[in-house]
Amino acid sequence: MREIVLGCDHAGLDLAEFLQGVLQARGARLRVFKPPRGIKVDYPDIAKQVAQEIKQGVVGVVVCGSGIGMSMACNRVPHVRAALCTDAYMATMARLHNDANVLCLGQNVVGFGVAQSILEAFLQGAFEGGRHARRIAKLEGMPC
Repeated sequence: MREIVLGCDHAGLDLAEFLQGVLQARGARLRVFKPPRGIKVDYPDIAKQVAQEIKQGVVGVVVCGSGIGMSMACNRVPHVRAALCTDAYMATMARLHNDANVLCLGQNVVGFGVAQSILEAFLQGAFEGGRHARRIAKLEGMPC
């Protein structure tokens, strides 16, 4: 399995730890950025740590309460295309058409089983290229 960087703030800790277990059981090469239990952290700090680790072949997974803050923060980093997904279809399309390299999840939005199905769809997906490559090139040309 590919290399995965997982990160969460205090509001996403339970879901992130669940996903960490899923990924470890599958033999993923995993790097984790998370706070100790009971310690509140700012989501932009974690998002930045994860986003800076994204390179060819590496994908990220970030979790906060809604997934929105992590998504916004990750997308400020050049060459990161973070997608907030609430179902497996969104995750599939994020990979196929948008070449997303960071999956964003909200612990207060999706249940653990749904989150696992979203993660699996995201990891199984691959960029189609073709007409979508032109659109990704336009994204890459936009200032962060």
